[in-house]
Amino acid sequence: MPQPLVSVLMTAYNREKYIADAIESVLHSTYKNWELIIVDDRSSDKTVEIAQKYAKKDSRIRVYVNEQNLGDYPNRNKAASYANGKYLKYVDADDMIYPYGMEQLVYYMEQFPEAGYGLCSLPQDRERMYPFALSPEQAYRRHYIEDKWIFHKAPLSSIIKRSAFEDVGGFSGKPYLGDMELWLKLSQKYPVVLMPHGIVWYRIHGEQQNTQNKTRPEVPFSYYVLEYKLISTDECPLSHEEKEFVKRKILRRQARNILYYLRRGKLTIAKKLLQMSNLNALTLLPRALGRLTNPSFTDII
Repeated sequence: MPQPLVSVLMTAYNREKYIADAIESVLHSTYKNWELIIVDDRSSDKTVEIAQKYAKKDSRIRVYVNEQNLGDYPNRNKAASYANGKYLKYVDADDMIYPYGMEQLVYYMEQFPEAGYGLCSLPQDRERMYPFALSPEQAYRRHYIEDKWIFHKAPLSSIIKRSAFEDVGGFSGKPYLGDMELWLKLSQKYPVVLMPHGIVWYRIHGEQQNTQNKTRPEVPFSYYVLEYKLISTDECPLSHEEKEFVKRKILRRQARNILYYLRRGKLTIAKKLLQMSNLNALTLLPRALGRLTNPSFTDII
């Protein structure tokens, strides 16, 4: 059997209602040089049974069952450890990829051999057509200076060069934060390829982990804390002046979030967020908010 160019990674936990659709979407791909690695995280329903039926029909599909439940991001790393392909393509067991999706992803990535990963399903760029690659400095500036968000993407919206994934150590395992953290780390070392809409389809339902973002204020707030930490490192490709600008913006967001709950009398939540934040005391909140509602780079430096 020839070496696959793309390793499609499908992590699963109690997805019997959706996994057949996910597998079928891969099988219907116009691109054929792939392997599908399904790693079940100790499901209690018929997820594994359904996956194994497909594996018996197609030798490109392999099914693994973890000895114990690992959780979302550790299981993503586990799936990657079984991969043989040049590229890793996550397709979660409740999502789907369009028939032409994999073919496009490979076509785009092969045009930029120096890139470490690609992100799709992005808004249209006003100045040029996709695909195009951004250097580490350009990627960070686009996201943090120009406010053209590119790092707010789930694994489904990515294709990752396996060597780059292994070089940065894969996902850290942090709940909720793993996607953005990985893109930030990859973009410290490698160019990223930006790609258009319509390559993947993301299912929305109440069983997803990201529904916690709507009910636990500390979950979205933790993104600000992570960003501040990574922007502050020597590995961040921005200049010193740009780093200070971005850090100030992040502090402002933290401060506004804390003030939101203070003004509504939710002191316990405000205190918890303050403890998580990069602010030293409540007296720093006005300073973090600054005098300008929408400051520019030159306003702050």
